[in-house]
Amino acid sequence: MDLRAELLKSIWYAFTALDVEKSGKVSKSQLKVLSHNLYTVLCIPHDPVALEEHFRDDDDGPVSSQGYMPYLNKYILDKVEEGAFVKENFDELCWTLTAKKNYKPDRNGNSVVSHQDAFKLWCLFNFLSEDKYPLVMVPDEVEYLLKKICTAMNVELNSCELDDYLSQEPQGQGGLTVWQFLDMVNSGRFLRGIEQEAISMAVEEVYQEVIEDDASPTPFLILVSLAQGYLWKKGQLRRNWSERWFTLKPSALSYYVSEERKEKKGSIALDKHCCVEVLPDRDGKRCMFCVKTSSRTYEMSASDTRQRQEWTLAIQTAIRLQAEGKKSLHKDLKQKRREQREQREQRKAAKEEETQRLKQLQEEKERKLQELELLKEAQRQAEILLQEEEQRRRQQHEEMQRTLEIQLREAEEARASMQAEMVLKEAEAERQRKRILELEAMQERLQEALQQEVKARQDEESVRYAQARLLAEEEEKLKQLMKLKEEQEEYIIKTQLEKQVLKQEMENKNKCLEEAQKQLEEVRVNRQRVDQDVMAAQRKLRQASTNVKHWNVQMNRLMHPIGPGDKRTNVSGGSFAGYQPLLSRRDSSLK
Repeated sequence: MDLRAELLKSIWYAFTALDVEKSGKVSKSQLKVLSHNLYTVLCIPHDPVALEEHFRDDDDGPVSSQGYMPYLNKYILDKVEEGAFVKENFDELCWTLTAKKNYKPDRNGNSVVSHQDAFKLWCLFNFLSEDKYPLVMVPDEVEYLLKKICTAMNVELNSCELDDYLSQEPQGQGGLTVWQFLDMVNSGRFLRGIEQEAISMAVEEVYQEVIEDDASPTPFLILVSLAQGYLWKKGQLRRNWSERWFTLKPSALSYYVSEERKEKKGSIALDKHCCVEVLPDRDGKRCMFCVKTSSRTYEMSASDTRQRQEWTLAIQTAIRLQAEGKKSLHKDLKQKRREQREQREQRKAAKEEETQRLKQLQEEKERKLQELELLKEAQRQAEILLQEEEQRRRQQHEEMQRTLEIQLREAEEARASMQAEMVLKEAEAERQRKRILELEAMQERLQEALQQEVKARQDEESVRYAQARLLAEEEEKLKQLMKLKEEQEEYIIKTQLEKQVLKQEMENKNKCLEEAQKQLEEVRVNRQRVDQDVMAAQRKLRQASTNVKHWNVQMNRLMHPIGPGDKRTNVSGGSFAGYQPLLSRRDSSLK
């Protein structure tokens, strides 16, 4: 760790302790006292007027940390020389200023750690805290520090209980502050049943291992173990597995029968030619790794993957430091842990991003499924509408077919009525023929009368009185004949009117039949399948039309009127001539 960064962490605590109102600013008088003390503990020549000259243009009141930093860098930190001062005295100064305000041990004297041990834990916290302000220590470093303290006391840390505590404790900036950490240690939750003297010795051991390694030129790490714990080791001769207590030092990895380290079973010398490799699980052992030296390969098994990773990382770091000729290990271990945390965070962020992407894909899939369901629902609705349309069209077709059937029935009825009318017309024609026969018979009688008149004319003189009587009778008969002629003319006119009306009705019926036939043809084209019954009905309709035309022809032949005879001009000589037009008209009507 850079010396300037270490000093700034402690000074930050001192500055915040002087900020009583928590406004981020400290009065100049307090900064003067703090600067004077820093000059003293850092063994820097005093410059009492430097602060006044630096803030000459700023006389409005207290100074913020950003305003104090240029002065601190220029007049104090830039003049610090490593090894020219005692780091512990500097830390005690800053601890004294900040502990007076923020550290609150148990007033009844039931604190787990003493005031001096709290100072050492504060130093360890500063060493392991993150390089950003406000200073916090991430949960991984909290667990690492507590494990080292527990290992120094030969006790095991309850990681589950620690995780529960950290999950319940409010954490700012992603970690614990030093005061939260000290309260946690003083609560005795993780050091339950351990004497204060043992805790003090363990804190001292870890402090000497981590802090004094950087502050003192003496290589303490050569004497203090860097990592220790139980591992399974495979024997070289018997090739069996035995549980051993391993202790890692910068130059060697030693293993004992138990954690009391009374009986040493062997030691693995570490140099730049050594290496560590991860092995696959076999022989019923898991989380295996090996340490290869120039003369032998040592196979070991950890309890879990995390323990294997910690051991391999610590051994690799010790080998690398040996190869680079370095004496301090904890800075590199801290950097390695930080890099691992960053990698884990990156993997976590990538995993969260992947989860978010998968969630988005899932949402997109659900949205697509909803759209598909909507499309299916729309298709179902379309099918229902299509079925309804088909049913409606079928109903219309059936209704049209029923209408055509009704029209066909009406046409059949019309044809039947027409046939009945034709029968009536035939009967009327028969009556006309009978009347014509009567008229012919009457004409024959008139001819006989004329013959008798000719014979009577010869006997005119002799039978004048009889002729007068006959003439009177003839005049009477002529009146009757004229009356009959008038009646015949009226009947002929009436017959012509009835014929015109009948003809008009026939034309209307023909038009209706033609329209029905056109509609039937249109239905046949649309459906492309013609019902056999409809075809039969059409054939019947065509037969009816043919019959109607035939009867029309017959009616045209039979419905010629009979014209009445002309009036007789003279009674005696022109009697036969008066009957001649009547006979000619009868012959023409018969034709």
